[in-house]
Amino acid sequence: MFTTDNVFLFIPNLIGYARVVFGIAALYVMPSQPTIAATLYLLSGFLDAFDGHAARYFNQSSQFGGMLDMLTDRCMTMALLVTLSTFYPSWVFVFQLSMVIDISCHWIHMHTSLLLGKGSHKYIDPSENTFLRFYYTSRTFLFTMCAGNELFYAMLYLLYFTEGPLVLGIGLFRILVIVCTPIAVFKSILAVLQGYIAWKNLGDLDIRERQELKEKSG
Repeated sequence: MFTTDNVFLFIPNLIGYARVVFGIAALYVMPSQPTIAATLYLLSGFLDAFDGHAARYFNQSSQFGGMLDMLTDRCMTMALLVTLSTFYPSWVFVFQLSMVIDISCHWIHMHTSLLLGKGSHKYIDPSENTFLRFYYTSRTFLFTMCAGNELFYAMLYLLYFTEGPLVLGIGLFRILVIVCTPIAVFKSILAVLQGYIAWKNLGDLDIRERQELKEKSG
């Protein structure tokens, strides 16, 4: 079995580097080559399902890998939303709001998880929200939500260029957008819930630290 103590060469992190390369390539061709761009974008997202498995299998989980994974997800989605804003100007506010929710809620969740000394941002304490805990512990549910969300934006991107092959007289890309819309909306709701809990935990941490300081000075 492949073993190394060099975190930069951990197998899940090598997968992460590949995701970055595929993602940047997708952005480069996104304005004019939709098929290639969507393929690279979805490939980058698809690999996200494997880096976690590799980390567990090879016992190579790391804070470096967790941050790389999180930033790749956030940056790729944000970049695609910027493109969609130029394609669908009447929906700019919706895309802007989606970016704000995605970036802010995931960032505060990651930051608070590190401050609380959690080994992973995916660890949810049993005393915290039960539904959010299920979201992170059920790999099937997590994959469905993440894949459905990315597929929604990718199909919305492709729909700007073409309806795709017809299924019962309706374009495949339009069908996938309709099917994935509830998933994308629900994932944003989960992100808001995640952000709320993170802010609450951060406030509670401040309260505990101030109380400890008073006890020491008293």
